[in-house]
Formats: sequence, structure tokens, C-alpha cells
Amino acid sequence: MALDAAQPGFATTVAALRLRSWKLGAGQAMEVIDQFSEADFTHIVDDRADVHVSSRDGRFYLGYFPNGRPGGDDEDWVTGEGWVIAVTGTANVPGYRMAFGTDTPAEIVADVVARILSTSRPL
Repeated sequence: MALDAAQPGFATTVAALRLRSWKLGAGQAMEVIDQFSEADFTHIVDDRADVHVSSRDGRFYLGYFPNGRPGGDDEDWVTGEGWVIAVTGTANVPGYRMAFGTDTPAEIVADVVARILSTSRPL
């Protein structure tokens, strides 16, 4: 990046900034949810139209909350949390949980889910 230290303030060019376009917007939730077969996963749509998907063994959970997830420290809405993924650990290895905002593109969540599912193996 070209910088003229003799001039006060910050100076650069648009080319030096390498501006990019980034994927924004929630997208289509079905890109995520369609990855779960009914043979291996249970699907529930509750009275708020939130979607819950869990593996038959109960160790994997995905929640989709288009209007934000209910609950939290004060049992109020957790605003902005639109996706929750959790995998229960074992006696020797802890599990993990991750959350994505309501405006996280579904394509990104779909890629994360695909990677998680690719690591799953039947016992």
C-alpha cells in the first residue's frame, strides 16, 4: 500500500484497499436443513416456527431460530442468535457448541454443517 508520510492524515488508493464484495443476508435456511435425512435425524418445527434437528442418538443438535433464540440468563430472547449447533462429547473428550447470528448467510452455516456431518461415523 502506498503511503505518503509527508502528508498529515491517512492517504491510500482504492486499488490498494483491494475492496471486495462479501456474502451478506440470511439466505435460505433450507440449504442447511435439507442436509439432514429423516432416516438419521429427527426434525421438529415448534409453535414459534423454530426448527430443531437432532441425531437419532441425541449427540448432535441444530436449532434454527429465524427471530432469535428464546432463553438466556434472564429467560428473555437471545436477540440475534439464529443458529445453534451442538455436539455432545464423550467421557474422555468434551463436546462443543457454536452459534451464528440471524443474519449469518445460510450458505456459511450449511458449509459448517456439511463439514461436521462429514466427520460423523456410525459406531
